[in-house]
Amino acid sequence: MSSTTQRQNAAKLRREKAKAQTASVAKKIPVSQDGMTALQAEYDQLTKVKRKEISTVVQRAREEGDLRENAGYHAAREEQGMVEARIRELEYLMKHAVVTADFVEDTSVIRVGSTVTLNLDGDDVTYTIVGAVEAQPRRGRISNESPVGKALIGHRSGDDFEIVTPSASLRAVIKDVRAA
Repeated sequence: MSSTTQRQNAAKLRREKAKAQTASVAKKIPVSQDGMTALQAEYDQLTKVKRKEISTVVQRAREEGDLRENAGYHAAREEQGMVEARIRELEYLMKHAVVTADFVEDTSVIRVGSTVTLNLDGDDVTYTIVGAVEAQPRRGRISNESPVGKALIGHRSGDDFEIVTPSASLRAVIKDVRAA
């Protein structure tokens, strides 16, 4: 077997291993430590402050009399429902979250939590691969579930490959990989 074929096979095995690790994490929700802190802060704000405020507004509106035609009461109840739904969502996210630092083993291979500098169709760009919860594409934080994020997982610095997205095929050359 030629050395080129051996390198290609080794690269393929690395990508498969990284994708398998990412898939095992997919049962959990990958978040950074900062993301987990933000989720907890939002949860605390909603459960300790906002919930009490809305409860007070609902109580005052209830005291105004006939609830059938009380727009303030209905608006407060609707807001209460939205806040309670968000609290449940945050509880689910935190219960299933895995902090990315907990599963990034080899920083030379692109995974969730990696910051990647690459040449993408002639333009140099830098992305941080994050879980879907933290994705902010305009700020360079792309989801591991996005077409570009999925394609980057498992590659290393120097890899030259094609990324197929729903709207285009892009040529990518990895310039640098580091922990986020």
